[in-house]
Amino acid sequence: MTSGDPGIGPLRRLTADDLRTLFLFESLDDAQLSWLADQGRVERRNEGDLVYGEGDSAECFFVLLDGTVRLCRTVHGDQVEISRTAQRGVYGGATQAYLGDDRQYRNSMWALTDAEFFVLPAEQFAHAVRTWFPMAMHLLEGMFIGMRDTQTLIGERERLLALGSLSAGLTHELNNPASAAVRASTSLRERIAGMRHKLAMIADGRLDGRRLHALVGLQEEAVERVAKAPTLSPLATSDAEDELTDWLDDRGLAAGWELASTLVGGGLDVDWLERVRASVGEEDLEPAVRWLTYTVETELLMREIADAATRISTLVGAAKQYSQLDRAPYQVVDVHELLDATLVMFKGKISAGVRLVREYDRGLPSIPAYAAELNQVWSNLIDNALGAMGGDGVLTVRTLRQDDWLIVEIADTGPGIPDEIRPRIFEPFFTTKPVGEGTGLGLDISYRIVVNKHHGDIRVTSVPGNTLFRVLLPISPPEPPAG
Repeated sequence: MTSGDPGIGPLRRLTADDLRTLFLFESLDDAQLSWLADQGRVERRNEGDLVYGEGDSAECFFVLLDGTVRLCRTVHGDQVEISRTAQRGVYGGATQAYLGDDRQYRNSMWALTDAEFFVLPAEQFAHAVRTWFPMAMHLLEGMFIGMRDTQTLIGERERLLALGSLSAGLTHELNNPASAAVRASTSLRERIAGMRHKLAMIADGRLDGRRLHALVGLQEEAVERVAKAPTLSPLATSDAEDELTDWLDDRGLAAGWELASTLVGGGLDVDWLERVRASVGEEDLEPAVRWLTYTVETELLMREIADAATRISTLVGAAKQYSQLDRAPYQVVDVHELLDATLVMFKGKISAGVRLVREYDRGLPSIPAYAAELNQVWSNLIDNALGAMGGDGVLTVRTLRQDDWLIVEIADTGPGIPDEIRPRIFEPFFTTKPVGEGTGLGLDISYRIVVNKHHGDIRVTSVPGNTLFRVLLPISPPEPPAG
């Protein structure tokens, strides 16, 4: 119901003394209070009634006299509770009528219990503010419009800066495997040319068909060994290379140490070289070994190219997961995939002095959520944690379940948040960073995404060496309305 509905007439009138008990009017003089008493009325709403609806014409200014109410906003079709209160004197409705452009209610108010209100028509409320407080009206108008414009511009700027920073990190990460692939492909071309040359030397008639077939068989075995080559410790690698180098030097092969490094990397040993010698003889041993070494090198280089291509593909996949490109805004998601995608995007910003610890409960269920916006939350919290540690510390990302909540924890070992400013960290435009380095909107945006949009909560505890942000998300939130 709204104030214009039939059946809700004035129950009684307030006196000037009654109005003086409300904190909003306590400093007005008798004439002003009497004018308000004449212009306003008292109205009652029953438990569960709509006091006024978002989007309706803003006709009245409401001051709570008795009862409990809640304020709601519609966000992407989902009605989100902003606040609830039983404090006498709180107000809502046509709160910005004095600006002249407040023609619609910007939120909805519901009566959670039977409630009573002092109701003032919007035009009378606007007249009172403009007439009685002309300077304050200009200040309020400037503050409201200025803050709205500032928040819009700074919000856009912050998103651009964050995108630029993450893009730079992603570009750096993509450049490493791309450069490796280019280097490997160049080396591969050289090795293949060398292999052709050695093959011509081997196949110039000095080897009969039987020995040549045996050599090709050894080549196939070398390819298989490369694919299964174990990863040796530095000490074991050094010992194996020394053994191969000695064997090659003893048989007069030049630069045996270069060949040994490649052969060991391919999982080949002295016993295998003895089989090569037995197949081709001492006279053709060197060209045969070099030809086979080129084979091993080409396989190792192709594996390096494949690894680089896989890393590039993984990075691109993580970027798509992070941006939620081509995906529905509201979907069922695995928070671990979102966290991992965000961490990939931040890899370039995680310095060598920061140790990343993942403690995931992989048994957690997938949940319905706005995935791209949750990634924005993770980005803000991780970015703040890295900034707090200054390049040295431990970043912990943890997931767990508590009752019907899925919890994501992001902790850092920085100096902590002082007690005196901790209650303010979620306020818009509040920042502890130096001028020009922070806008103070990151945690405010995160709070609104988690609390208002996902019906969750975000909490923080902090002592020097352990700052912990806990994001609580409902495992089974209500589905947003269609459209």
